[in-house]
Amino acid sequence: MKILHTADWHLGKRLDRFSRLEEQVLVLNEIVEIADREKIDLVLIAGDLFDNFNPGVEATELFYKTLKRLSLNGERPVVAISGNHDSPSLIDAPDPLARECGIILIGHPKAKVQPFELEHFKISKTADGFIELEFKNLSFPVRILHTPYANEVRLKEYFGENKEEQLSHVLSESWRQIADEFCDKKGINLLMAHLYMNKKGAPLLDESEGEKPIKIGNADLIWSDIIPHQIQYTALGHLHGFQNIGTAEKPVVYASSPLCYSFSEAGQTKYVSIIEAEPNKQVTLDKIALKNGKCVIRKTFDSVDKTIEWLQENPNSLVELTLKSETFLKAEERKLIYQTHSGIVHLIPKVKNEEFNENQLSEINLNQDILALFKDYFKSKNGGQEANDDIIGLFKEIENY
Repeated sequence: MKILHTADWHLGKRLDRFSRLEEQVLVLNEIVEIADREKIDLVLIAGDLFDNFNPGVEATELFYKTLKRLSLNGERPVVAISGNHDSPSLIDAPDPLARECGIILIGHPKAKVQPFELEHFKISKTADGFIELEFKNLSFPVRILHTPYANEVRLKEYFGENKEEQLSHVLSESWRQIADEFCDKKGINLLMAHLYMNKKGAPLLDESEGEKPIKIGNADLIWSDIIPHQIQYTALGHLHGFQNIGTAEKPVVYASSPLCYSFSEAGQTKYVSIIEAEPNKQVTLDKIALKNGKCVIRKTFDSVDKTIEWLQENPNSLVELTLKSETFLKAEERKLIYQTHSGIVHLIPKVKNEEFNENQLSEINLNQDILALFKDYFKSKNGGQEANDDIIGLFKEIENY
């Protein structure tokens, strides 16, 4: 069978003042087209479905419409779990209606999904943190261990975590018990979770800028070696860059977000994962690059002219600009830059300071007029940089007010 793994949609996400909803409509449409073209049998969405606990109407509508299209109106199961940006109760709320369309929404850790049967598949077994799917056109079942995001409160409620116990140990015991009971070699065995997982001995993975951090100290570290040996593929959410922290034989994959959502992701290619699996065999992992969405770019320039030239050549992008100059940007220069490009998210001016010794201004001549005193003060506070004409003009306006 073929499985599509995606995660971290963050519907309703903004980059500063810029809405990303139009881009999200396009990229989710692309994911639906990939699922149909690749004849996908099962879709997994590993959390951070929305960007906040109270998503807007447009984001909510886009989510449900996309899931319905992915499910082919009940022919193809779609399993979605909540992430650290999601409200578990909001994700759970439409589950009775969603089931009629073949959509399985799981908001809380260790949830027990109610069994149901549709024309093309059914939930044949269910337990805390586990479901088994049987398909009419397949001779084997698919087992899914599911772990939505769990904060400290939810961990205590659902896993009985003690302060002394590491999360990694708690999950290890829970997953092992489920896998030992339900995951034999006669079916496909999957794990999906939204958490911060690393491979032991490898450098710790970075969480994206703007992402609500999950890892807070070593007690929250989860190691990939706790995944039960029966699991053939692990579908993760939370980190926004594609990476397999497992092996070729048993992938443990962050599929990536569908769009670049922060400047720390600038230049990343985004993907969906496509897995071909059958019982008791190594899965085949492929990834398909997503083409929609604006480029998110960080650029540094040392002149206004070079900045303007580059902006004119790259109109369809969201940009963080750092502009190094000998003096502070003038108002007309700033205005020209913003008029040239509609996607400037941040403009960071940096003055090239010559080496400056603060002791040079340790003695102040109080007999100077107020403008000369201001110039000395400005220079002392800005690493020796002289105030430009705009700043002097502003000071004079205040002085004469």
